[in-house]
Amino acid sequence: MDLDPSALPPSEDSQPNIDYSDPDSSNTDQFNTDQSHTDQSNAEQPVSKWDDTFRISPIIRLTLNSLYGSLVLPLPLLAHQTDAPVPPAILVVGVVLGWFALIATLSEKVQVNPEGLRVSYGSWVPTFWRSGWSLRWEDVVALKPRSTGQGGIVYYFVNKKGEARLLPMRMAGFARFVRYVQQSTTIDTADVRPLAQPWMYLILFVLTGFLWLIDGWAVTQIL
Repeated sequence: MDLDPSALPPSEDSQPNIDYSDPDSSNTDQFNTDQSHTDQSNAEQPVSKWDDTFRISPIIRLTLNSLYGSLVLPLPLLAHQTDAPVPPAILVVGVVLGWFALIATLSEKVQVNPEGLRVSYGSWVPTFWRSGWSLRWEDVVALKPRSTGQGGIVYYFVNKKGEARLLPMRMAGFARFVRYVQQSTTIDTADVRPLAQPWMYLILFVLTGFLWLIDGWAVTQIL
């Protein structure tokens, strides 16, 4: 299937009726694995085991956690030393909650098998923050590109009902994942690329190291 972004309609009015809502904001039913077989034992068999599992790339997890820490960890101390109107205790609570939200988001896991794929998060992650979803390969009819506000391109699985699910793009082994998608759906994924290349996160990680140095210098000046 041709995934050339230029093939998309130029205006919102002419867009097909596809729901591009956040896939994490609604629950999608898990694969229904009960089959109508005459043999009752076969009907009760669980879904096939997952062939492969993909997680957020370690360099992405390390970089984003380091960046978050460098930006917010000094805030409670600075608030205490400068008599800021926001109490340091509130900042500490905010930092902990924010870090929890970040770690929950980075716990994303993508699993695939010949039947379909499933996106899930850690069992400790509340569903109001992140809820998983699943999709059968046989229901996928297209892979639609969409431009982001930063000039990148993301892709959405579109099923037979016109519903869209965001293609995970920050995982380790992304090339292997898109090959699996192509083999399972016959959709051409030759032009599908990760949203950000690993070297971009490496640069960000190096810059984050400088932020930590500045944080250390600032703290020593206060103390």
